[in-house]
Amino acid sequence: MLPWKRVLRPLAALLLAVAVTAVPAVATAQAETRTETQVEKQVEKQARARSESGSGRGWNDYSCTPSAAHPRPVVLVHGTFANGVDNWLTLAPYLVNRGYCVFSFDYGQLPGVPLFHGLGPIDRSAEQLAAFVDKVLAATGAAETDLVGHSQGGMMPRYYLKFLGGAAEVHTFVGIAPSNHGTTLNGLTKLLRYFPGAEDLISTATPALADQVAGSAFLARLNAGGDTVPGVRYTVLATRYDEVVTPYRSQFLSGPGVHNVLIQDLCPLDISEHAALGLLDRIAFHEVTNALDPAHATATTCLSAVG
Repeated sequence: MLPWKRVLRPLAALLLAVAVTAVPAVATAQAETRTETQVEKQVEKQARARSESGSGRGWNDYSCTPSAAHPRPVVLVHGTFANGVDNWLTLAPYLVNRGYCVFSFDYGQLPGVPLFHGLGPIDRSAEQLAAFVDKVLAATGAAETDLVGHSQGGMMPRYYLKFLGGAAEVHTFVGIAPSNHGTTLNGLTKLLRYFPGAEDLISTATPALADQVAGSAFLARLNAGGDTVPGVRYTVLATRYDEVVTPYRSQFLSGPGVHNVLIQDLCPLDISEHAALGLLDRIAFHEVTNALDPAHATATTCLSAVG
């Protein structure tokens, strides 16, 4: 076991506990002093500011015209407790520098909780994704987009593809450490049954966490009848050192057009865990570009870290 894995496992549990106790308190306090309309305006203002921040770094440029080499804009979908800028400070410029039009957004916001998003009901987050994809397609003139998501962001778009008509607008979907079949947090979620009311509290306060627990009603509906939909190419990138979405092989999909990749099969020296795989890992990023443009794919190796 990697040394920091002993720290990250309880850290994942701590984040869960913080969400359960702190988020309702913050939201309640904010609700006492602000109307629902004021909250919505504040969320919209924050989202606009985050989008402009990304534009200053080379992505979320709505004047970007997709090239013949890369005809589809790429929409990046952040994970739980993340946002549309901080999750992509490395991957977004990596793709922009390779000629892609790249866009990101915030979803799953809770009233009174800035910066930490991806916490609301996942089916509603998928509706936000659908609206954002339409916005990107309208701005770029493209007929389809490609999606790249991390953690929850590597799973939530599957709801959009399956139930909201997204398959007609998406060519390729790449999930980095996705929670496709939920997580046990290395068994920690199984402890919830021993704390009366804990599951109900999580569902009420932070619905996205409850939706991602292995065996949830949301995941049962999402995965019923198969993991994939026709017409979309899927790639899943996982790491054996994932301490958040466990067991790590639960991230893989089954179905036609699926390419499941364990990053250590490409580079045995890669020790990225859940967060690092989506935030920093250039070996994973190289494999993302291979998935987006398979006609010009090159071998992903340990040397891809410096490529």
